[in-house]
Amino acid sequence: MNVDLTTLNNLTLILTAFSAAFIAALWLSLIIWNLRDIKSRTKDILFHILSMLIVAVLFLPGIVIYLILRPANTIEQEYQKSLEEEALLQSIEENPLCPGCNRRIKETWIACPNCHIKLKKKCEQCDGLLDLPWNLCPHCASPVAGTQRETDGSPAYQSMDDFSLDFEQ
Repeated sequence: MNVDLTTLNNLTLILTAFSAAFIAALWLSLIIWNLRDIKSRTKDILFHILSMLIVAVLFLPGIVIYLILRPANTIEQEYQKSLEEEALLQSIEENPLCPGCNRRIKETWIACPNCHIKLKKKCEQCDGLLDLPWNLCPHCASPVAGTQRETDGSPAYQSMDDFSLDFEQ
């Protein structure tokens, strides 16, 4: 089998051109990928430029160096993480503390199970829970027995208009 030398040279030239085009496309795509990835991970322009130079100059070793040095999380992931932490902190802060022992209590508890301090009282009319300083049940609008308003003869206001009239006098 006789192989023509010009055909072999042409085949080598074509394979070399395709290889060079493939390597150039790979190099360019790695630079573009690097740019997109670093923009999703940080807003620092200096870090953008530095990572682009590392990948453009060092090519495949540069991409390995970039993968080692890049921030672990994207900006979106950091934002989601901060939202989760904020929601967790808010749910912790929403639980009230016992004034006696500073442990977490629930809104529906009448007494603290740890220090036995009284936290709420029940309305005699509707059995709704009332905070201790309340003189009027917000559920049924009945006055609470044994409070100062009921015993000292101060006026019981029917509406805000009555209160404002009394206040102006």
